Amino acid sequence: MKRRTFLQQGFIAGATVSNISLFGWHNLAFGQDVASVTPDLVAVRNGEPDVMFDKAIAAVGGMNTFVQQGQIVVVKPNIGWDRKPETGANTNPLLVKRIVEHCLSAGAKKVYVFDHVVNRGAKTYKTSGIEQTAKAGGAIVAPAGSKTYYEPVTIPGAERLKTARVHELLLEADVFINVPVLKHHFSSQATIAMKNLMGVVWDRETYHRQGLHDCIADFCLYRIPDLNIVDAYRVTMANGPQRARESDIALKKMLLLSADIVAIDAAAVKILGKEPQNIRYIRLGHEKKIGTMNLAELNIHKIVL
Repeated sequence: MKRRTFLQQGFIAGATVSNISLFGWHNLAFGQDVASVTPDLVAVRNGEPDVMFDKAIAAVGGMNTFVQQGQIVVVKPNIGWDRKPETGANTNPLLVKRIVEHCLSAGAKKVYVFDHVVNRGAKTYKTSGIEQTAKAGGAIVAPAGSKTYYEPVTIPGAERLKTARVHELLLEADVFINVPVLKHHFSSQATIAMKNLMGVVWDRETYHRQGLHDCIADFCLYRIPDLNIVDAYRVTMANGPQRARESDIALKKMLLLSADIVAIDAAAVKILGKEPQNIRYIRLGHEKKIGTMNLAELNIHKIVL
């Protein structure tokens, strides 16, 4: 019988749409804007994280498009590192707060925020600023540092990562919102939306033993997030995720939003100056039909603040 640890314990400015080519947006080459059609991907720049999210979610019809009355929502930021917000090591706390607020305004019964952090959990939650802002927005910030919170699952269609232990809150959630921060990664070249899902899994060392890129793509076959929001406000351009210097952090002031986890990674990786076809897990995600990396085929809505 599945445990219900958290549920039983009651943890229970003006925008303009730009039609310019995004080759001018740090080499982001996107398709044409079609404002009258719900976009496949929204790209916003030149704003603060919370304001950019307001504009992006409005462009796809509001949070009610994804969250219905009485639903349980998991918001999964990157809270991996015991570093302050200005380092860009974790998802921007203002962005997390605003997402939580939108979920609750849309009628969510509960919004949980958690991550299986790399550094010490309780301290990292605080240092990142996410614990404070998520709670201020109305979320329940849940622990993820014990194996007892994770349940074994089978991943259908997986080639390498056939099983995993997944945080029980994800098993209970009606809506799954994935909120990575864009960073360079020494091993995978980039850590964005697909790789951020490693934070809902207990044994991440399995990924490295069985093939990092393969496992990143395989896990998406278990559960694709309903919505992905990439924080590209402060971007680690090199020496990520642990050894970035101040000179490696670029203030890009950008945000991407899409229900397609492969497409959003394909778009975001261009901000790092890389091509999606050269990132193996993105290519695998495309080949496994998890999403598409062919950005030219998408309706992409671009907003400049």
